[in-house]
Amino acid sequence: MRFGSPWALVLLAVIPVLLYARHRFHGRPGVRFSSTGNASRAGRTLRRRLLFVPGLLRVMALVLVVVALARPQQGKERVRQVSRGVAIEMVVDRSGSMGAEMAYRGERLNRLEVVKRAFKEFVEGNGEDLAGRPSDLVGMVAFARYADTACPLTLAHGALSRFLENVRLVRRRSEDGTAIGDALALAAARLKTAEETLAEQTKTRSGQYEIKSKIIILLTDGENNCGRRAPLAAAELAKEWGIKIYAIGVGGGDAMTTIHTPLGDYKVPISAGVDMRTLKAVSERTSGISRLATDEESLREVYREIDRMEKSEIETVRFLDYRELFVPFALGGLCLLALETALSCTLFRRIP
Repeated sequence: MRFGSPWALVLLAVIPVLLYARHRFHGRPGVRFSSTGNASRAGRTLRRRLLFVPGLLRVMALVLVVVALARPQQGKERVRQVSRGVAIEMVVDRSGSMGAEMAYRGERLNRLEVVKRAFKEFVEGNGEDLAGRPSDLVGMVAFARYADTACPLTLAHGALSRFLENVRLVRRRSEDGTAIGDALALAAARLKTAEETLAEQTKTRSGQYEIKSKIIILLTDGENNCGRRAPLAAAELAKEWGIKIYAIGVGGGDAMTTIHTPLGDYKVPISAGVDMRTLKAVSERTSGISRLATDEESLREVYREIDRMEKSEIETVRFLDYRELFVPFALGGLCLLALETALSCTLFRRIP
């Protein structure tokens, strides 16, 4: 706490001077008696013992009024962060081939589950080599034969876990496929309107948050075999809108998946080659990169590489916001003065 007008505290030294002058020069009115012996033997009543109360209340009131004149203030540090973040759309393949098994932190999981967990580490951080992306807009598009928005662009990353739970391997054969081009086009369209999405979410004035760059991170283990739009045509759209594509091929080559039957679990080979030629062409068209991730560590290394290339910038502005606190002191002083006046005119009234 500080005082806006500390010089007013000098008046506190005047209060003892006023008390002394009142006692020294004003004196007490009285009536002469020949003897006060009988009165002294009668003792002192409670009222007599509390005659000092009005004077004490007056002194306390003066002290509070002086403190109020000094304008006490409470300073609170406020922090305003102006961010230049990255808008990220994850484009995740959920076709049947993503059911192939892959090792992740000692577990055997399907590729889709590994991709989801690695994506969560990338966004939220893992306490090791990934610090997370707390200042970035993040969204997700999942695709098989059809592309869908699995998670809208958002700064509220706490909601991502629930959206990720709803991204599962395709179950119907009629919905299976790999529409990379359609998924890239949908993600690019979402990023194109990212500024409008951000304005609706934050309800803040323009300039509070600036999108530094827009990127798509594509993860797939196959090749485009359906959909209306070819991957290179979608890449052209992304390039036109200033969006980079980072393409990651997951797995590659022959892989195994586990089939559960009443007679037991059986491992069945899945042959699904990653079309790295197309992924490379798509990424190069937008000045991005393409990488093949064959296991958990190589996938995490790709994320580390993207994390280094796409840095967010946060400018922190600190300032002190002072709140005036003189009102309680002033009201307290006035209340004490009113109480002193009321007591002096009633319970502690003197004659003359």
